Amino acid sequence: MLQLINTFSYAVFLLAMGYYFITNLQWYSYKLSRVLFHHSKTWWHFVYFLLPFSLYMFVSSLSEYAFVVVLAYVAILVPWYRGLDKPLVFTGRVKRFVMALLLFAIFIVVAFNQFSVLIPIFLAYFISMFIEKMLFNGFKVKAQKKIDSMEDMIVIGITASYGKTSIKNYIEHLLKAQYKTYATPRSVNTLGGVMKDINDDLPLDTQIYVVEMGARGEGDIAEIATFVNPHYVIVGKIGTAHIEYFRTLENIRNTKMEILQTSRLKEAWIHESAMVKREKNVHTFGSMENLDIRSIQQVPEYIITDIEATLKSTKFVLDAIPYEASILGAFNAMNLSASVLVAKALGLSDVQIQTQLGTLEPVAHRLQRIDAGNKVILDDSFNGNIDGMMASFDLATTHEGRKVVITPGLVEVDDDLNIQVAQRANEVFDVVVVTGDLNYALFKEYIDEEKLVKLATKAGMEEMLIEQTRAGDLILFANDAPSFI
Repeated sequence: MLQLINTFSYAVFLLAMGYYFITNLQWYSYKLSRVLFHHSKTWWHFVYFLLPFSLYMFVSSLSEYAFVVVLAYVAILVPWYRGLDKPLVFTGRVKRFVMALLLFAIFIVVAFNQFSVLIPIFLAYFISMFIEKMLFNGFKVKAQKKIDSMEDMIVIGITASYGKTSIKNYIEHLLKAQYKTYATPRSVNTLGGVMKDINDDLPLDTQIYVVEMGARGEGDIAEIATFVNPHYVIVGKIGTAHIEYFRTLENIRNTKMEILQTSRLKEAWIHESAMVKREKNVHTFGSMENLDIRSIQQVPEYIITDIEATLKSTKFVLDAIPYEASILGAFNAMNLSASVLVAKALGLSDVQIQTQLGTLEPVAHRLQRIDAGNKVILDDSFNGNIDGMMASFDLATTHEGRKVVITPGLVEVDDDLNIQVAQRANEVFDVVVVTGDLNYALFKEYIDEEKLVKLATKAGMEEMLIEQTRAGDLILFANDAPSFI
């Protein structure tokens, strides 16, 4: 009977350990090195993996009561699972990993009479990686054939440290006035994601395909750019997002500029932060605020002026023509300007552009205004960069009532930027709610004690809002880090 219990508990333990392992891999794009060396909560690996494994192996080697360790492990893993706001998605890749895990475990038990844990997990990982690579190559060939067959389709490539998704959505909306336009959905911006989008969802009658390109390492954007070969390119603001992966701003800049590795480039518009020289078909754009008399030779070809941001809209002037959209945040003047430049290059008139701007909806969770309960809510939870966050703080100052910010701070940046965020938040807001542990200690140093509130888990969000806010308040959700960060 005890042997049967231990066999069952082994299966439970293996699946639970495998669940923790594959969940973390999915969060970090199935890159084991990122899970090991870039995880924001490395202590999880000790509590939920190394320590339980060590205890299980130790107890099972001395007695027949290893099932006690399994019970204890399940008891701590279940609350961990319930606290996740980004649980495991059972994709085909995950299912193949679980199947391989079980098959390897059964083989080792039958052949060697061993209740092995690490060996089947890592064998399943490597065999699933091999299978995914084979499938990936097949998907790539299929996607390449499809996109090559659409000879008349124009491809627009977009990258930036900040604002990629917004620029993509703005361009798609403007060009719909004249073209059958399709854009990569949501925040899909990897080669695998773009390939899947092409195979599954890209309509064959598409005239313009707008492709967002992201990167966590050198060569990532080059892979996408050489695959889709964009005719038109936008490089938005470049900054320190994901600096821990790239190490230097120069590496980030070089990686973003890989988007120019296309064999059919007609025109490109590059934000001044890339510090590139203008060429015949490579233009630069930026705002008057960032001009420096010492770099007068590098003044952008297209200058954005007269930016005015309110809680209702954003206005700006580009090429002596005023524009306005019901999009919030001064930084969006740059994103909108990039979209206008592309629209003009593709033949849209000023009247068409103005009309489309008038019907432009904000991107969900990016300075999206919601009026509820006699409170003004600014949902900027998908905006995790210093420029966007500072602009949202500036926007909050235009509200006459109390102001509340709910934020984890910035992630994947150095402490200096979070110090700027904390100091500015202390100046602007009456209540500063810090979510999670990531930046709480730092914020505590720079936020007045009577203003600071810590929200340990998102489960307590509703109760906190009842306690800390009231009618007439402005509530800003600035960035939103998942629980594993």
